[in-house]
Amino acid sequence: MNTNLDLAWRQAVAALPLVAILRGLRSEEADAVGEALVAGGFRLLEVPLNSPDPLASIARLAQRFPDAIVGAGTVRTADEVRAVQDAGGRLIVSPHFDARVVETAARLGLVALPGVMTPSEAFAALDAGATGLKLFPAEMIPPGAVKALRAVLAPHVLLFPVGGIAPITMAAYRAAGANGFGIGSALYQPGRAADAIAASAQAFADAWTGTIRA
Repeated sequence: MNTNLDLAWRQAVAALPLVAILRGLRSEEADAVGEALVAGGFRLLEVPLNSPDPLASIARLAQRFPDAIVGAGTVRTADEVRAVQDAGGRLIVSPHFDARVVETAARLGLVALPGVMTPSEAFAALDAGATGLKLFPAEMIPPGAVKALRAVLAPHVLLFPVGGIAPITMAAYRAAGANGFGIGSALYQPGRAADAIAASAQAFADAWTGTIRA
């Protein structure tokens, strides 16, 4: 990762390590949605590539919110990694671990969060250059499993459960060793009003703050 992005990533994780997953986002609503999230403290914005015209949304968010780390989810190929970078994206998130995707992202100096479920996948992803690990789907990786993974991984490895996360479930994961979360439909759904998104963003931010204070 290049020096500037490394610093931005560390600052974002320290401030609020929650990734907003904007599946289904349309480019024309990107500004309003981004405003609602950034105002709520979010600095990690992910537009899955199975959204309508995702690269346009990524480009728009990256230009409008330069202090945020914007990128793509559901990234499955090295070519998609390069396309995301060309659009101004700096964050590569995948539902799975593919060494070619992680290695390409690492070579280009981007943040790479591949999806893993097992220790074997976790160590392989880290060896390939992953910045952190997306634990997915979290519905199948309860806090007890996160605690077990945490026990065998180095303390600096960042773990982000993703899938079905709600404010009420965050404390147990945090206590088990999670370092952040990916938040999807509980935060954003296509067509949802900006004020509703802002309210959800605040609820998640408050839950995270409460979790670290506990």
